[in-house]
Amino acid sequence: MGWGEVSADLFDEVIMLKITLKRSLIGFNKKQRGSVRALGLGKVGSWVLHTDSPQIRGMIKKTCHLLQVEELAEPVEGEVK
Repeated sequence: MGWGEVSADLFDEVIMLKITLKRSLIGFNKKQRGSVRALGLGKVGSWVLHTDSPQIRGMIKKTCHLLQVEELAEPVEGEVK
């Protein structure tokens, strides 16, 4: 495999993440609030589905004290960000 070529094995198993906002953003710095907004979360209790990626994991790591993250074992039908 050369540069720019991706193995088909990488796309066989897609891990989905259900991310729920558990705490209010009041009192936290702008970067953390921005990361939560970039994930697509607004109000406490709201949730969103994302495919697992390094970018999403980085945003989760920076705001883990505000979020609840679940890995979904089975594929989810519908809108995925």
